[in-house]
Amino acid sequence: MTDRAEDREGTRRRVLLIGLDGVPPEFLFDRMRPVMPNIRRLIGSGLRAPLRTSDPPVSVPAWPVMFTGVDPGTLGLYGFRHRKPGTYNTMYVPTSKDVPVPTLWQILSARGYRVGVIGMPLGYPAPAVQGVYISDFLTPAGVTDYIHPPELREELERKFGPYIFDVVFRSTEREHLFEELLRMTRLHFDVAEWLYGQEAWDVFAVHEIATDRLHHAYWKYFDPDHPKFVRGNRFENAAVDYYTALDESIGKLLRQVDDRTYVMVVSDHGSMAMNGCFCVNEWLEQQGYLVLKRPAPAPGTPLGKMEVDWHRTTAWGEGGYYARIFFNVRGREPQGVVPIGQLPNLRQQIARDLSAVIAPDGQPMGTRVLDPREIYQTVRGDAPDLIVYLGELKWRSAGSMGHPGLFLEENDSGPDDAVHSFDGVFLFHDPRYPVERTLPLLHIRDITPTILDLLGEHPPAHVQGSVIAGLRTEEPPVTGRPPAPGLVPAGSHP
Repeated sequence: MTDRAEDREGTRRRVLLIGLDGVPPEFLFDRMRPVMPNIRRLIGSGLRAPLRTSDPPVSVPAWPVMFTGVDPGTLGLYGFRHRKPGTYNTMYVPTSKDVPVPTLWQILSARGYRVGVIGMPLGYPAPAVQGVYISDFLTPAGVTDYIHPPELREELERKFGPYIFDVVFRSTEREHLFEELLRMTRLHFDVAEWLYGQEAWDVFAVHEIATDRLHHAYWKYFDPDHPKFVRGNRFENAAVDYYTALDESIGKLLRQVDDRTYVMVVSDHGSMAMNGCFCVNEWLEQQGYLVLKRPAPAPGTPLGKMEVDWHRTTAWGEGGYYARIFFNVRGREPQGVVPIGQLPNLRQQIARDLSAVIAPDGQPMGTRVLDPREIYQTVRGDAPDLIVYLGELKWRSAGSMGHPGLFLEENDSGPDDAVHSFDGVFLFHDPRYPVERTLPLLHIRDITPTILDLLGEHPPAHVQGSVIAGLRTEEPPVTGRPPAPGLVPAGSHP
């Protein structure tokens, strides 16, 4: 192990990391800043920047990319659901066991550091670390192997009750859902506050999923730019009320931060208003790429329940916040028909055809198509043959069929008012050197090597990211600046 980063008194430096799922920079740095006094003080005495997410911009792979420092292709992670080998539509949810390289937490543990991690994906089953790891929002209901060390579970549940990993956010019910979001957030940070006080962790990290759930469930109620926004609706203040409560929880945790602890706030991607859904498989059928034996029995029928003529099908798609298009490749798929030599032409043809799609307003949709082989250093697992950003993500992909047209106003898999955007947040505070500064666009792969550098460690050779320059300074403290990292009592106002 290399020499750990120490200050001039010879005391080791530590890191507290707060991960807020799906928070865009304009939200944290601007719109919610007035109602978040703790975050506001971190901004006023720290470094901030937009943080470019992974391709694709989805929590899985984005969080694993952040905490391994390698791209999704190297990880073989492209979304929440993956095809089982040798199938067309049999899907599985990846787990912590599917991450093929060491995570930051495992690297640090192997080098003798103590880490406390709450909810960072992929976190189920809870990985063995030197410290504590509580699993993430993808934890199956009713399991007991969500915490390491396992003997801590009884004490945790005795003190806090049943642990809440996530909420059902695709629901027409809104009143009770909001209270669930608040309760989950308070629980996560209460647990974090308790664990943080147990020992002087080298690195402590807490992830909050409720920010993402709030955006997906309430965006049309609080964003005047959403096409379905109605001024004066009952949930117009949902974002302000939630972020106010979130800041109070963050403030309680920050009260325990000493002046030798770096504070970092990050998000995996941003969020923005959803225009609607584009029916990718309906389009593929219209274009002749996908051939059905008979029409869909009802609107919204999943492709897996359709009778597809695979011997005449060259491509099909999956729904989600981006469209995954797969080719029916001979020798790869069970009934593949496309020779490998024809793949380059097929890629170009579908990309060209998608770029010609006209949105309901009569304007070009503005779709961008990526080839995984060109954007990743390595391509593992069941990578899509094409990654498609419909209207630069403003349109969600609907994989179901039987719809009367190509465009839907609502999500085909349950209520959803927001889609993902490309930039998350990066906020860094060194309490001993408080300086307000805005940095240029950073990349999500750079977080792992940067945290290692802050601790005086070198990243492993497989890490693809780079250290963010200018964070670890030996310059004397800046005078005339507030020394506190944003410790504002709960309930305080700007």
